[in-house]
Amino acid sequence: MEAQLNFLIDAVRQAAAQGRTLRLRGGGSKDFWGQSLTGEVLDTRAYQGIVSYEPSELVVTARCGTPLAELEATLAEKGQCLAFEPPHFGEGATVGGMVAAGLSGPARATAGAVRDYVLGARFINGLGEHLTFGGQVMKNVAGYDVSRLMAGSWGTLGLITEVSLKVLPVAPAEATLMCAGLAQADALALLHRWGGQPLPLNASAWVRDTTAQPVADYLFVRLRGAVAAVQSAIGKMSADALALGAQVQQMDADEAAQDWRASGDQAMPFYDAPAPDACLWRLSVPQTAPVLDLPFATYIEWQGAQRWLWAPAAAAFSIRTAAQAAGGHATLFRASAAHADADKLVGVNSPLDPVQQRIQQQLQQQFDPKGVFATGRLYPL
Repeated sequence: MEAQLNFLIDAVRQAAAQGRTLRLRGGGSKDFWGQSLTGEVLDTRAYQGIVSYEPSELVVTARCGTPLAELEATLAEKGQCLAFEPPHFGEGATVGGMVAAGLSGPARATAGAVRDYVLGARFINGLGEHLTFGGQVMKNVAGYDVSRLMAGSWGTLGLITEVSLKVLPVAPAEATLMCAGLAQADALALLHRWGGQPLPLNASAWVRDTTAQPVADYLFVRLRGAVAAVQSAIGKMSADALALGAQVQQMDADEAAQDWRASGDQAMPFYDAPAPDACLWRLSVPQTAPVLDLPFATYIEWQGAQRWLWAPAAAAFSIRTAAQAAGGHATLFRASAAHADADKLVGVNSPLDPVQQRIQQQLQQQFDPKGVFATGRLYPL
């Protein structure tokens, strides 16, 4: 693997010397996201492999090009997992892309985000220096936590070459309840009530099924934890939902597992664009935020904290205003199939305030003074 690492280092150094921009790319499963995708592609997949795995220490170290599916399969053999359930968005997802994107799946609200599980990382900065930050245990984190800063940087600060991650045992018990007939306001109120109780609530999803006759609302909740805790929660939460007029049933385990994976990978029917000009918007708001006054179909995850909706780019102002009023922000997650470039003129991310903008510029100057990774993926150049 030394030759592949040297190739990556040399590629960055040459780009810095020649004033070229590089776009880091693993499996390309997240190429749909971002303000722009400028620069020459630097493929990281050749630098792969699990460097070390200590199941008893709950830590694994893998190279950037390692297929995410391979890492998850290795952990599953030992009864362990990545608790934040990273979405794949395709068969080619890699470990480096997972960390760089910083996206988490259905369990995010209770298990934590990608960055919460990053113990250490090695990466190549914009000068071609191979740097190491953090370690393989939580106590190694001191001062400015650079390794976790890389999570969600989308390849704009450096090329992650290796990452050490905390892993967790698979829960002894799991169950998914489907509550039919709960309006959005009732579902959110129920989730807020459950969130204040000692229940093994691990994930949730609310959606309105417009294909049903008549149209029906559904709340799905997943429980994970000790066998006794899950069994006790099934009875209590079912009773609470029934009291609000819902119809409650426990889903088949295999079917539920497939649906939760599909939810994270945006393979559910909701994620089929309803119109050629429809964009997928991601709203990040407090869990306690009420129903937002927006006339668009909504899919709600993370106990209310993550809300997806389909709307044209022209609705950007009203969507962002509603998100900000609720204490959050909105992201243009997927542009429309009809005119993606025009859609992104409204900005993929909400504009930064002056303080945030200064911090981001200073970080980029420190890590990438030559602008090798200045692809404009986060904000327009």
